[in-house]
Amino acid sequence: QEQLVESGGGLVQPGGSLRLSCSASGSIFSINDIGWYRQAPGKQRELVASINRDHTTIYADSVKGRFIISRDNAKNTVSLQMNSLKPEDTAVYYCNAHITTAQPMGFRSADYWGQGTQVTVSS
Repeated sequence: QEQLVESGGGLVQPGGSLRLSCSASGSIFSINDIGWYRQAPGKQRELVASINRDHTTIYADSVKGRFIISRDNAKNTVSLQMNSLKPEDTAVYYCNAHITTAQPMGFRSADYWGQGTQVTVSS
């Protein structure tokens, strides 16, 4: 069935960079919004960045100017380039996508989540 798989997380020093990637697979008719959320220990999950089909983007204020989100509609992938990383960026990052699939009774749209990838920013 439909799955989202993240990669690219790891340990990086403050000021460093990481690039996260997410690949969607399955019986995908289309992907509308796709993006990244993160959750740090003791905190609520929050939106980091999202991008829709026409490449309109939304960024959290805390990452504007540092992170860039992009997508490849043909490959059903999304990436998050993270620059100038700070310790407060440490969290588990989750890929999220609103996906329309073809079902026997018609089309269905729903949110899907990846399993998450750990990003740790520490010296």
